[in-house]
Amino acid sequence: MLTAERKALIQRVLQRDGRLIAKSFSQEIGISEDTIRRDLRELAAEGLLQRVHGGALPASSAEADFASRQAIGASAKSSLGRAAARLIARGQIVFLDGGTSNIQLARQIPLDLRATVITHSPSIAVELAGHPSIEVEMIGGRLFKHSIVTVGSTSAEAIARIQTDIFFMGVTGLHPEIGATTGDAEEASIKRLISRQAGETIVIATKEKLGAASPYQIVPMSEITTVITEGQDESGQLDQFKSAAVTVVEVDD
Repeated sequence: MLTAERKALIQRVLQRDGRLIAKSFSQEIGISEDTIRRDLRELAAEGLLQRVHGGALPASSAEADFASRQAIGASAKSSLGRAAARLIARGQIVFLDGGTSNIQLARQIPLDLRATVITHSPSIAVELAGHPSIEVEMIGGRLFKHSIVTVGSTSAEAIARIQTDIFFMGVTGLHPEIGATTGDAEEASIKRLISRQAGETIVIATKEKLGAASPYQIVPMSEITTVITEGQDESGQLDQFKSAAVTVVEVDD
């Protein structure tokens, strides 16, 4: 089997099964495990999969630059944001992460809802600047331009002094075994800290993020309370998340 054929087969297996075990796969097709691991390294370098211990997972497609991500699945993100906004109760203190899905959430918060939103995202703060009933608190720090959020020690020190009711976490990948992931180690650390300071952690995940993984784990599925995602799951993929004792809210466009 030629290299290109093996790599194409690897990607088909990942798309079909949601994961690939290098040892089992090598035995199945009669190719050495070292050769398969080399193929996985090369595919990972191209951003086509995410390597994990013993094999690989599908790579997240949600790591493009911020401007590009805004144009992806805008209608679905609006519907998901509307569903998420309904989970905010009057008087709550909410931490709203950065990201294009959470921008849609900010836009969907009812104008008569009185609550406090804490954010380390200038984009979220700007969206809520004209909201008549939402008190906005900004977390400072060094701007991570890819996600347009603040990170670093200044951010961490401020976040550590805050307790919130809900954290709406942005992710680039959500896998039932790995949990929530993102593409930057420092950003993952900040998200993890925010989650620990929150009563519950909610993730809005468009369908391309489900079953995918990025290099840095934020939290395992056991630390996520609710996943809000697109409905009409014909593949049964959402069953894996439901079995992880996570509340799954399915939203139709």
